[in-house]
Amino acid sequence: MSTPPVETKTLRSDARRNRERLVASAAELFAAEGLDVTVDEITRHAGVGMGTLYRHFPNKEDLIDAVLEDAFAGLLDAAKEASEAEDAWAGLTSFLERALAEHVGNRGLKDILAMRAHGRARTEALRARIRPLLRRLIERAQEQGSLRADFAPEDLPLIFWTGDRVIEATAGVSPDFWRRYLALLLDGLRAEAATPLPHPPLTRAQLNRVTRSRP
Repeated sequence: MSTPPVETKTLRSDARRNRERLVASAAELFAAEGLDVTVDEITRHAGVGMGTLYRHFPNKEDLIDAVLEDAFAGLLDAAKEASEAEDAWAGLTSFLERALAEHVGNRGLKDILAMRAHGRARTEALRARIRPLLRRLIERAQEQGSLRADFAPEDLPLIFWTGDRVIEATAGVSPDFWRRYLALLLDGLRAEAATPLPHPPLTRAQLNRVTRSRP
């Protein structure tokens, strides 16, 4: 006996609503607590069972990708805008300010920006799209003489790693203190203030090894 069309439509609607509840709950928890929130916490928050979760998302990484895709896409737009800015230094500083501001409001996005080993296909695809934009932005700022010549694209994650520490350490006493940190850091990136660095940047392979080992 075939399933009546109305019943099939109802089942599909229920499944869609359950998926939306899971994504919304995960988004809220990731933003507040970071990507280490457990799937048990997510299902409880969403009011669904574990079986429902796994019917929609076979593993946590798939759920992370679904939740963070929109947020990361917004940051991708910011990177595009920055890369097209006539003043590349202004574009770079505005991008870093927006990225760290996103860290404050969304701990899950913060984890992705800091290149922690979470998420898979879609998130990595978004990273792959943003990297050439930021690389070109860095090159343009160096060509214009505003960014120190020895700054490398592989240095960018370090800004997010250290910014992450500052944001978490000061959030309870001075939520905007990270802006002072960023201003101090940017002064160190200006070409006119540059002195020779004692060590070369990490290679992409080294950077990948470090990010995989970060807690």
